[in-house]
Amino acid sequence: MTIAPVAVVAPELQFRVDGVEAVEHAAVPTLRFLLTVDAGGASVRALALNVQLRIVAQWRRYDEAERERLRDLFGPPEDWGRTLRSLVWTQVAANVPAFEGAAAVELLVPCTYDFDVAGAKYLHALDGDDVPLDLLFSGTVFFTGEDRRLQAAQIPWDGETRCSLPVAVWRDAVDRAFPGTAWLRIDRDLFERLRAFRTSCAHLTWDAALEELLGP
Repeated sequence: MTIAPVAVVAPELQFRVDGVEAVEHAAVPTLRFLLTVDAGGASVRALALNVQLRIVAQWRRYDEAERERLRDLFGPPEDWGRTLRSLVWTQVAANVPAFEGAAAVELLVPCTYDFDVAGAKYLHALDGDDVPLDLLFSGTVFFTGEDRRLQAAQIPWDGETRCSLPVAVWRDAVDRAFPGTAWLRIDRDLFERLRAFRTSCAHLTWDAALEELLGP
C-alpha cells in the first residue's frame, strides 16, 4: 500500500508597519520600524526575516526646489514621466522568536549618510512631508507540522506592505548621530591636497579651509 505524503501547510504571514521613529542612542543614524507580523492564529517557532526597503518616488508630489535638487537622480522634471522610478533604499534582517498568532517586531534600519548612495541623496533633497515606502519580505518561517515535527518554509515572494516615512523622522535620526553636519566622500589624493592646503593656511577646521577655497 502506498502512503501519500502529507502536505506541509505553512502559516500565511501578513505584515503591517504601525509606526517609524528615530533611535535615540545609536552609533549611526538608525530608524526603528514598528512592525506587526500576523500568522493568522498559527503557532510560529521562529522567523528568519529579510526585508528590502524601496522608496516609491513616483507616488509623491514635489515642489520646484525639490525637483531641482533631484535632477542628479531623475534628470530634468520634464522627463520624469519616464525617469521617476522606485529606488532600492536598503536591506535589513531580523530574527523573530516564537509567537502565537501575531508578534510585534522592532525592525532596526541603519541609514547611510553617504551622498553617493541614491537613497540618501533622495531623502536629503526633500523639504518635508512623507516618503512612500514598500517593504518586501523574504526569509524562512519555522513552525510545527501536524505530526508535531519542526517544519520550515520559505516566505512567499508576494509578502510585502507599504508605509509612509516622515522626512522629519529621517532627519531626526541623522541629526542625532551627526548634528549640524554633512558627510562627503572624496578621492584620497584630493583629500591629501585639501589637507596640505589646510595646513599651509593654518586653518583650525575643515570648514575654514573650504570657506577660503569657495570664497564668499
